[in-house]
Amino acid sequence: MRIGIVILPEERWSSARHRWRRAEEYGFDHAWTYDHLGWRDLVDGPWFDAIATLTAAATVTEHIGLGTFVASPNFRHPVHLAREALSIDDISGGRLLLGVGAGGTGFDSEVLGQEPLTPRVRVDRFTEFVELLGRLTAEDHVSYTGQHYRAVDARTLPGPVQQPRPPLIVAANGPRAINLAARHGDGWVTTGAQALDDERAWWSSVREAGDRFGAALDRAGRPAVARYLNLDSSPVYSLSSVGAFEDAVGRAAELGFTDVMTHWPRSSSWYAGDEKVLEKVAEMLPRLRDC
Repeated sequence: MRIGIVILPEERWSSARHRWRRAEEYGFDHAWTYDHLGWRDLVDGPWFDAIATLTAAATVTEHIGLGTFVASPNFRHPVHLAREALSIDDISGGRLLLGVGAGGTGFDSEVLGQEPLTPRVRVDRFTEFVELLGRLTAEDHVSYTGQHYRAVDARTLPGPVQQPRPPLIVAANGPRAINLAARHGDGWVTTGAQALDDERAWWSSVREAGDRFGAALDRAGRPAVARYLNLDSSPVYSLSSVGAFEDAVGRAAELGFTDVMTHWPRSSSWYAGDEKVLEKVAEMLPRLRDC
């Protein structure tokens, strides 16, 4: 089991850089940040860009994986994102984990004045986004014509440090997106069912999602790929206690997940918690990896 931590991009770098360093010192396998222009009720507070944050994080760490959680087609084009991704991959010495998602409703989908998209159209757009981005991060001279995206002889030299490309981690919960992740992803990340107040029901939804993804891999004729679970989509914050975290990691391992993600404790609102719990969990990481 590999264990990662998500650090929201809400602090000035003079403060935030210490968290990224500590994430590596604590022994986490990967560290992530949200790729949003603004997020939920934190939209009126401080917020910084994911790509710039990961670039900076690459310069103050040495071996921890660095990931987008998750890059969104709401405001990113695959050609430009591929350039950004290959740059981070180079600066970090091949540590980028390129998480991508369909892009939901809310601030990100409204701030640029775009017309609202139906769920079906969002998945159509996401399909093109993943197909084109996957090619752009592995090939040079890419041309593509779709309904939502085009590329005309896009150049991507010198290419990635990681071969054949930085891992493309596809976020998916619904049937079409899960099939897309199974066909094109180097990894799959899920949040389970959204807005569930019952912890048992949430874990049941995670099990069902895992079964659907396994079936989709079989249909695609592909071998097993990494499976990531966001523990904090559960009604119980994973770092609410040491016991809660240990239990969550154990359950995820039983369901076949290779990786889990928790969130750095915040003082209030989302992921409110005590950093002392994080410190205690960090001491347990070597043992938890054996789950």
